[in-house]
Amino acid sequence: MTLYNEADRNIRLTWIYITGFLIFVIGIGYVFSGAMGTPYILYGAIIFSVIMSLGSYWWSDKIVLKMSNAKKITPENNKEIYRLVENLCITAGLPVPKIYIIEDSAMNAFATGRDPEHGVICLTTGIIQRLEKSELEGVIAHELSHIGNRDILLSTVIVVLVGFVTLLADWFRHWAFWGGKSDDNRNNQFQIILMVVALILSVLAPIAAVLMQLAISRKREFLADASGALLTRYPEGLAGALEKISKDTKNLKVANRATAHLFIANPFKGKKMAKLFMTHPPIEERIEKLRGMK
Repeated sequence: MTLYNEADRNIRLTWIYITGFLIFVIGIGYVFSGAMGTPYILYGAIIFSVIMSLGSYWWSDKIVLKMSNAKKITPENNKEIYRLVENLCITAGLPVPKIYIIEDSAMNAFATGRDPEHGVICLTTGIIQRLEKSELEGVIAHELSHIGNRDILLSTVIVVLVGFVTLLADWFRHWAFWGGKSDDNRNNQFQIILMVVALILSVLAPIAAVLMQLAISRKREFLADASGALLTRYPEGLAGALEKISKDTKNLKVANRATAHLFIANPFKGKKMAKLFMTHPPIEERIEKLRGMK
């Protein structure tokens, strides 16, 4: 599969997820509208799902940057980082993305934005301060590859949709248990059904969130590693960076389950997870593949 095919695939997947989200919320609205005997719940679900879907496309990058407490830098206040990014963009044939910094000693980075013309690269102060120049170039090239491969939109949209599905489950649970009691037999039966649905959703929502993130496919990290190494023509730079990141014991404070898959490496240190449910391939495998490149 070529990079162009991968980019087209990611664009298709983005619209599949957004369409699936629309169907899911409208379906929930239809069920509850029928149960409550009013069409207004369905109308509200349609309007809300459309707004959320459009919002996830146009503003998901801004939402992620706000969640990450990232601050924008300019050529004037951080000339060295800006020039590193600019030089690699010239080589890659990409527009220079906006560059943001997260004030955190943990070593990590991510890319976001809906397309290369609206790309964003975000670096922690920890990764800037603790990597050699060639290693930092490797990390930036990796993130630029995500932008070039057009998987940043898919990754960022998932943050918004997964977050909303989780909030929806919490809302159902709250409504089921605190929605009030009624002496009417029909309402009591509906209350029981609602409680069961809420319990099921509250259990399944976190699992669905993980599965949606995994559906993005961990192979995108291998592809970005390979593309980044080809961009710098120095695979050891990124391999060395990943090795240092793997030894870093600091958790990234602003990271959460919804945004974890965006980062170059798992932002939660010291937490053992089954390989099946990891949002990133093992760093050891990534390093081995990079050092095996000729």
